[in-house]
Amino acid sequence: MSITPHDERFMAAAIRLSRWHLGRTATNPSVGCLIVRDGVIVGRAVTALSGRPHAETQALAEAGALARGATAYVTLEPCSHHGRTPPCSEALIAYGVARVVISVTDPDPRVSGRGIAMLREAGIEVDAGVLEAEGRHSLAAYLTRQTKNRPYVTLKLAVSADGMIGRQGEGQVAITGPLARAQVQALRAETDAILVGIGTAIADDPLLTVRSPGLESQSPIRIVLDPSLALPLTSKLVETARQVPIIVVASEEVWPLSADAEGLPPSALSDYRGRATGLDPSFGPPTRGEMGKERGPNSPVSVSNKSPSVNAAQGAGSDPISPLVGEMPGRAEGGNLPADATDMDSRRAALEAAGVEVVHCNPYHPEVLLPALATRGISSLLVEGGAKTARLFLEAGLVDRIQLYQAPVVIGERGIESPLQKTDIPSGFAHTGTRMFGEDRLDEYERRL
Repeated sequence: MSITPHDERFMAAAIRLSRWHLGRTATNPSVGCLIVRDGVIVGRAVTALSGRPHAETQALAEAGALARGATAYVTLEPCSHHGRTPPCSEALIAYGVARVVISVTDPDPRVSGRGIAMLREAGIEVDAGVLEAEGRHSLAAYLTRQTKNRPYVTLKLAVSADGMIGRQGEGQVAITGPLARAQVQALRAETDAILVGIGTAIADDPLLTVRSPGLESQSPIRIVLDPSLALPLTSKLVETARQVPIIVVASEEVWPLSADAEGLPPSALSDYRGRATGLDPSFGPPTRGEMGKERGPNSPVSVSNKSPSVNAAQGAGSDPISPLVGEMPGRAEGGNLPADATDMDSRRAALEAAGVEVVHCNPYHPEVLLPALATRGISSLLVEGGAKTARLFLEAGLVDRIQLYQAPVVIGERGIESPLQKTDIPSGFAHTGTRMFGEDRLDEYERRL
């Protein structure tokens, strides 16, 4: 059967539905499903909060007997293997749907093409690739983690009319207006983790939480690149560590002298488990049926300084990324390296006592850090600051989407120059749209998935 405008209309609705739970389905993708009979939607669902039940089983249950002979529109290929829940393909067969329309084929090797084959073997007509570009966009975090073994990275910058992102020595400077700031809060709510450098953490003393009414519980995990553990115990980040998880990424040169396993940092130990985050670093790549299942004993789960495989991160070469000027260990912006190992151990102990998780991984090797975050169940990452941290990820080729806000505000003297302007977007990015939020302009650029 050829694809009709009705198919595209219903798939567009399923894709819109899938976005309802972005960032709220744990390590499962947020999938939308519609059951349509005689042009009428008789069942609809999005992947449930925390990742289960899947969209298909919920939509089928809502449709009930009306699902027999109907068409199911699903944004991602139905799973075909037994995990914590039975395969969605089996549910579609059991309910007697006549046709399944799919936007994106699942890249998970346990599913890819097998869900479609199972449906066709049961006599169900299947059409795939409907509004695929739009479907891939809505599933960007899941697809990136599956195919590149790292989170989908969004870089957000707010730039003044004179090309600045802040002012030296003044902490947070309001560049965009309230409408744009509300949009950023919504972005945080659908993102798994948010990352800043220690310079920004000290100078701005940010919370990095979601403050939009009703979405506060959707605050992302907060990550600070802090090579010498300079994050003040009195910072807002540390003071709220027990309410919203925070990970401090320290240099491998400062791991505890008492670490086991021949001096390896704790993050490299086989029995290491996340504390404040509640995430288990033994998580494997995301799947729709067995999220969180323990990986095999030979699976790489450590956060170390070993060179990753070529496939570990798009655009990342084998050469190490140069440390950020002003953020070298001992020269961290806004903080000094503790005088000796004992002092360092005491700072680590104090941070951990406050609920902060300290992970040892070279902060200037994002091609190592990102795959490590992916193994911990993080599929999407928002990089918010500052200029040096943004430049680090850009130079490593590990940014997938750029959100560039431009405001009419003029910073003037002592301004901090933006690492990126509209006129020097890196090659490989396509301009995907412009939106206005009051007087502020948002331009978005994306790499092809």
